[in-house]
Amino acid sequence: MSENMITIEALVEGGKASGGPPIGPALGPTGVNIFQVVTKINEETQAYAGLKVPVTIIVDQETKQFEIIVGIPPTSALILKEVGVSKGSGEPSTNVVGNLTIDQLKAVAKGKANDLSALTMKNAAMIVSGTCVSMGVSIEGKSAKDFQAEVREGTWDAQLDEPLRED
Repeated sequence: MSENMITIEALVEGGKASGGPPIGPALGPTGVNIFQVVTKINEETQAYAGLKVPVTIIVDQETKQFEIIVGIPPTSALILKEVGVSKGSGEPSTNVVGNLTIDQLKAVAKGKANDLSALTMKNAAMIVSGTCVSMGVSIEGKSAKDFQAEVREGTWDAQLDEPLRED
């Protein structure tokens, strides 16, 4: 990266970035057109409407050219979107805020495939269900811990026997 390049990282709501903080003040000194940057971020994050999305903006201060790199929202945000609630439980062991189906759990796992250390859908399901434990989200009507025990026993092998990534 050349010395004229500046990298700015921000967490924005999908499709709703604005010229205000955190983006505007960070971009101001670079001289780049903030409106163009915000428009591009909103185009590229539209699919994540309602979720916080990590965004990296790389600006060449000399040419005023910029590049936007959109990350994947946190696993917890993807789970919340699937169950349709705004936040996890403050008391996850006693208060369940939502329930994921096996298909929703697999969708979250596929969305996070490149960020997870798992190589199989079964292992990815264990990682995602671990996040569910701390959020108070059940899976297929069972506590996340009971679901994990069933995964370890092979109960869900038929549903989880598919590739995690499309490579």
